[in-house]
Amino acid sequence: MIAGHKYWIAIWYVILGIGVVGLLAALYWGRQTHWKNLDEILRAIGTITVSLGMLMVLYRIGGGAEQTLLVTALFCFVVAFILGRKPDASRPPRRDEDDDDE
Repeated sequence: MIAGHKYWIAIWYVILGIGVVGLLAALYWGRQTHWKNLDEILRAIGTITVSLGMLMVLYRIGGGAEQTLLVTALFCFVVAFILGRKPDASRPPRRDEDDDDE
């Protein structure tokens, strides 16, 4: 038995809701930016799949499907990290006020 089993289930449902809202927002934003936010979409998909996988583990259902969901989530997060936003080459690097040489 897992300590706080009901609380963990509630927490993962909240994280699932956050992932769904994040995916909807990322899809809307993607339409506006011509899909330049693929990393955000992958993060949302990763959040949804990890939540579903953990809920399957907590409910003890799935028969191996939960492991597939968790590995898929890991893959989505790694690819999102790799595809993460690159700095814009047309803009000069930003200077901090603390780095004044004068």
